[in-house]
Amino acid sequence: MRDAAIGEVLVQPDELARRVRELGAEISRDYAGKEPVIIGVLKGAVFFIADLMREMDMHCVVDFMAVSSYGSSTSTSGVVRILKDLDMSIEGRDVLVVEDIVDSGLTLQYLLRTLWARDPASVEVCALLTKPDRRRVELDLKYIGFEIPDRFVIGYGLDVDERYRNLPYVAHYTGTDVD
Repeated sequence: MRDAAIGEVLVQPDELARRVRELGAEISRDYAGKEPVIIGVLKGAVFFIADLMREMDMHCVVDFMAVSSYGSSTSTSGVVRILKDLDMSIEGRDVLVVEDIVDSGLTLQYLLRTLWARDPASVEVCALLTKPDRRRVELDLKYIGFEIPDRFVIGYGLDVDERYRNLPYVAHYTGTDVD
């Protein structure tokens, strides 16, 4: 796709595939003998969770939540809203939250508090991308795909105003059409 708003590629497709395989193997080892609930955070994690679950050698169930703190902006508003809640109970279950990116950590912190209030046996996080320089709260991320610089990124599920999700890589967004 030729588009001036697509900047430097930070994570190539082959790097994504390799790291997703590694994460799938690690998660499969850690959850051996268990059947966790894998919670995908919509919409950004869809590509990642689909590829990750295909690399997991274990029984699991999947559900989704949609939360928002961005709207159509490239910076968080700080106000988190649940747009779609879980369809199943997680009480007494092992839970693995699959996120596309952890930036300030505020949205994930809110989501984790919400999930812990539902009395699961455990809650862990698998994030494809993390920006440690942007973190505003302490979070325990058990599984991390890649640490990236403090840049707004697109591709492999990440978007700007619903565009660019279908890029097969993660790239810096250089456009100026949104905040």
